[in-house]
Amino acid sequence: MLTPNRRTLLTAAAAIPLLSATSILRAAEPDLAGLGDITRGAAPITPAERTARIARAQALMKASNIGAILVEPGSSQTYFTGVRWSRSERLTAALIPVEGEALIVTPFFEEPSVRETLGIPAEVRVWQEDEDPLALIAGYLKERNLAARPIGIEETVRFFAVDGLRRLLPDARLVSANPIVRGCRMIKTPAEIALMQAATNVTIAAYRWLHPRVEKGMTGPEIGALMSAATRKLGGEPEFSMALVGEASAYPHGSHEVHRVGEGQVVLMDCGCTVQGYQSDVSRTWVHGAATAEQRRVWDHAAQGQRIALAAARIGAPAGSIDDAVRAQYERWGYGPRYRLPGLSHRTGHGIGMDGHEPINLVHGEATPLAAGMCFSNEPGIYLPGKFGVRLEDCFHMTDAGPKWFSEPPERLDRPV
Repeated sequence: MLTPNRRTLLTAAAAIPLLSATSILRAAEPDLAGLGDITRGAAPITPAERTARIARAQALMKASNIGAILVEPGSSQTYFTGVRWSRSERLTAALIPVEGEALIVTPFFEEPSVRETLGIPAEVRVWQEDEDPLALIAGYLKERNLAARPIGIEETVRFFAVDGLRRLLPDARLVSANPIVRGCRMIKTPAEIALMQAATNVTIAAYRWLHPRVEKGMTGPEIGALMSAATRKLGGEPEFSMALVGEASAYPHGSHEVHRVGEGQVVLMDCGCTVQGYQSDVSRTWVHGAATAEQRRVWDHAAQGQRIALAAARIGAPAGSIDDAVRAQYERWGYGPRYRLPGLSHRTGHGIGMDGHEPINLVHGEATPLAAGMCFSNEPGIYLPGKFGVRLEDCFHMTDAGPKWFSEPPERLDRPV
């Protein structure tokens, strides 16, 4: 899955062969024309579901004795309110009280635009350019007799908002909203899982279209441009289309150097898209031409690592036990130990949903028990610095009967997609 640092790295690398990538896309236009949108049947999140989310959050607030939670624009605000907005120095925020309708605070001139995506009943209060939006929030809390109760702050809310609220409500107790926000978002509903499945279907279809079109001499950014183009034609919005070639595949987030596909070189791809705000995350690794015995052995080990992880994913099991199970077998094969290289230098997986990386992680020491509705990536890669790396990544969701794949992992190197 693409992290901000990886996104910066790939953006810089993509600028190097821009003209070549453009020509490759032009050459692929006839083939791309044969692809169609496969997401048209995907049902959006309904107002009733958003209302149920608010009710769930309020129940959790009551259980935690929290009076309200403050949320800024981003996936959590969209999750609860439907509002799709970007952060700027002008605060737009949602305050969800323990009882009653939510409050939306936004600049006066932005109100019509904010209302376009508002998906729940809510009071909207506006502020002018010479006014303090946090005074509206503090005033609302006082009006509702909530200022004396703990106020939950969503973990991505910026410091200036927290600091301003402290200044206006010096006696208020500001606490983490994680028990509420995570308590809701970590457990996906059938509607959310269906959208994640639609996004995964797009990514898998794009891989199947792309794989036979990867040719000798192509760079990673050129391959990624083709993947993104196919993803758009299939109805997804590309989030990341990373292709690591040769030695670059040994470094999970790639290299600044430009590598070109050649005979016997590993191609490692990590790609994902969104469908109506929900994400996919799928990695595939293959060898261009004939694979060596070492490449096949490492690929088989990584594939077995995925199977070990899935077998360890059981309702009630600590999330960290999945990572432990994979790492124990890798160490028996001579990798590591622990996070050392050659071996698995990152966690086995991460939560996924509206964000590509969500709580919680499949990492040593994570004690949170697995529950139905939780969704994770499964990506126990193996990296040999100076040589190559293999990462196979498929996501799964927990059911009462155990884990279920969003995409089936490949069974052998010669059929990677």
